[in-house]
Amino acid sequence: MARPRPSARAPRPTAAASEADPTALAPVLEPEGRALLDSLGEHRAADALAVSSRLRAAGHPPERVAAVLTQADLRARAVPRLGPDARGMLFTRDGLEQATRPVVAALHAQRMAAAGARTVADLGCGLGLDARAFADAGLGVVAVERDAVVAAAAEVNLTDRPGARVVHGDAVPWAREHVPAQADAVWLDPARRQVGGGGSARVFDPEAFSPPLSVVEELAATGVPVGVKLGPGLPHEAVPAGAEAEWVSVDGDVVEAALWFNAAARPGVRRAARVIDTRGGQATTAELVSGADFGDSPGVEAVGEEGMPGLVGEVLHEPDGAVIRAGLVTDLAVSWPTPARQLDPHLAYLVATEHAADPLARAYRIDAVHDFHLKSLRRWAKEAGVGRLDVKKRGVRETPEEVRRQVLGGSKGGRAAAGGRHATLVLARVGERRFALEVTPLD
Repeated sequence: MARPRPSARAPRPTAAASEADPTALAPVLEPEGRALLDSLGEHRAADALAVSSRLRAAGHPPERVAAVLTQADLRARAVPRLGPDARGMLFTRDGLEQATRPVVAALHAQRMAAAGARTVADLGCGLGLDARAFADAGLGVVAVERDAVVAAAAEVNLTDRPGARVVHGDAVPWAREHVPAQADAVWLDPARRQVGGGGSARVFDPEAFSPPLSVVEELAATGVPVGVKLGPGLPHEAVPAGAEAEWVSVDGDVVEAALWFNAAARPGVRRAARVIDTRGGQATTAELVSGADFGDSPGVEAVGEEGMPGLVGEVLHEPDGAVIRAGLVTDLAVSWPTPARQLDPHLAYLVATEHAADPLARAYRIDAVHDFHLKSLRRWAKEAGVGRLDVKKRGVRETPEEVRRQVLGGSKGGRAAAGGRHATLVLARVGERRFALEVTPLD
């Protein structure tokens, strides 16, 4: 009997295969719909049913009411990320997921202005967040968008930016025909998810982006300043020769990896980490750069298994995610006046005798070093009266949630009796052993 033939491997997702965004914009592009949307004020999802009934009873068509409530919900979701200006903007569901934060878009604009750009072609402009920032920096902008729905939203969002215009069309053919004649710099934010069927799949292959990375390199070959926003998981081997790669984090979250070409790339910089913090009410920025290629960072001493018991009283430093993604962990270590060691050559933890007080890393005083055994950690938590436990990890299989639940005895939410002390454990595999470091945050 013949064996059944194995089924063909499912094709990898490509962003170009995405379905069109289903967000209904037509009703809110009409004057009546926009006026109704703007009249709603602050929106709460819990009130949607009551508001819908009230608007329909007032004689508004169902499709207008549905579109208005969708936009009200998207605006409410956008404000924490994009700021108060979002209350006057239009969104699509997919577009909001990939929208650039204003503080980051402003950095893109500064980079293009410093490169000597006068007019930027924003290819695949999405909702126009970067285009708004380019215009605010005094640059002309041609925002090109293939999706008619998204282009309509971008046009509304750029209405008050007279230096920007929206072109509905395919970005790549437009660029091949009009760069550099109509734009002397190029910015791209390729789609990096395949959307459809009620869900989406992340695309990891840069050649499966829309447009693919090879098109970005083709545009860079024209010699104009070029920048492209990519996902923070961009593999180092995918970074083209001659490009500057910059990983950016905002308030602890790595939000993008940007590649810069030609005059937009800084001389002597191959990779960079930029850390932005807005939690103090005013944005602060710290940066670490290297001219060395990926894998060519300096070596530093490692603590290793034998040195773990002697770490009590020293300071553990956790580099920001942007530093880690850029491969700059040991570059950070050698930048400090106090010598620092890696906990293990494979872990992004640094140890120093003093607190480096660097915005590129969070710091913890090491109070005790335990072997990582759940049974003994449960006993430790009980004896120490731990009522709340934060868990961080590197190189161990167990999840923080799992460890928290088991160490605190399975209490709801991983919390023991109210009033207990707040403790932090850092779990790490060093050499062949697993350790749990009891630490106190210093930042």
